[in-house]
Amino acid sequence: MSESNRQARWRLVMGSGSEQLCGGLGKEDEERDRCLSYLYDREYGQGRNVRGDNRGGLGESSLEIPDWINHIHELFPKKTIERLEKDAIERYQIDEMVTNPDVIARAQPNATLLKAVLRTKHLMNQDVLKAAQHLVRKVVDELMKKMAVDIRDAFQGTLDRRNRSQLKIAKNFDIETTLRRNLKNYQVDSRRIQIQTPFFYSRIRRQVDRWQLIVLLDESGSMMDSIIHSAVTASIFYSMKMMKVHLCIFDTSVVDLTDQCVDPVETLMKVQLGGGTDIGQALAYGAELVENPRRTIVVLITDFYEGAPIERLYAVARKLVESGVTCLGLAALDEQANPTYDQNVAAHLVRMGWHVAAMTPGELANWVAEKVRR
Repeated sequence: MSESNRQARWRLVMGSGSEQLCGGLGKEDEERDRCLSYLYDREYGQGRNVRGDNRGGLGESSLEIPDWINHIHELFPKKTIERLEKDAIERYQIDEMVTNPDVIARAQPNATLLKAVLRTKHLMNQDVLKAAQHLVRKVVDELMKKMAVDIRDAFQGTLDRRNRSQLKIAKNFDIETTLRRNLKNYQVDSRRIQIQTPFFYSRIRRQVDRWQLIVLLDESGSMMDSIIHSAVTASIFYSMKMMKVHLCIFDTSVVDLTDQCVDPVETLMKVQLGGGTDIGQALAYGAELVENPRRTIVVLITDFYEGAPIERLYAVARKLVESGVTCLGLAALDEQANPTYDQNVAAHLVRMGWHVAAMTPGELANWVAEKVRR
């Protein structure tokens, strides 16, 4: 450990006021210091953002506890997270998130609270878990509505400009033909064309029913946003019944959730965040599911930080490509698509013939649609 890292650790342990002894902190360590201060400054009656007592709140005007939970899961290792959660609940009684179903029930559903629930559900009793699941469903339903349009549009088929359709859908509207055919109805006084007969293109149906989509989802804590969007995306693909969809989550083991793919809430409530990562084992399991390699797409959603021997990952990844499977590695699948990942591993996969990117769900749908219609 370098001297600067050692000093930063002592600064985090000793808290504010030790800057002269230990020096300053980098940006990420400053975030860690804020998280620690939020909890342990309560020891001196000055916990960060505490409003009059030593308990955090989940009212509509305050979401400090969910924010704090999300930050510690992004900034600290698993053992430290467990200690922080234990102290928060047992020492400082910040326990509304995991002990009070009424607090969860009245909280305003949003993405921040959803992530906090998924990160602490293992601490909840059955009554709280039931209320939390209801909250998760509200947030997921909103995501489904927003994402379904983009994903389904990608599979509507290409416009067939040679043939007309009686199906009057706005996205198929042929404005040029409609204007040309209705010019005889031009009204000089109002300077408008009265449309008596609108014209619409037909669409060429994409033949995708023989394709197989295998989604392998890394459930490590750093992948939280991708996990949420992946569960919803897989569910929308599954509901379209155009492809045979498989959904598997993995850490050091693999869990096949294909039979629950229709309900992303069930998928998310099965996720156990944290732990190790064995990407090679997940790819090996996915390889066993392949029926027709040249009609199969494997989507691996991970940060590419492999915990198992890297040679196994590379060996399975190479075999998939050589067999004819279309392989896509996603470092992120969410609205922002801002990835943090092992660039060396990703680059090695690209050299093998993998496609590696960070995408929004809509971009993934367009990518898959482009592959299956070739």
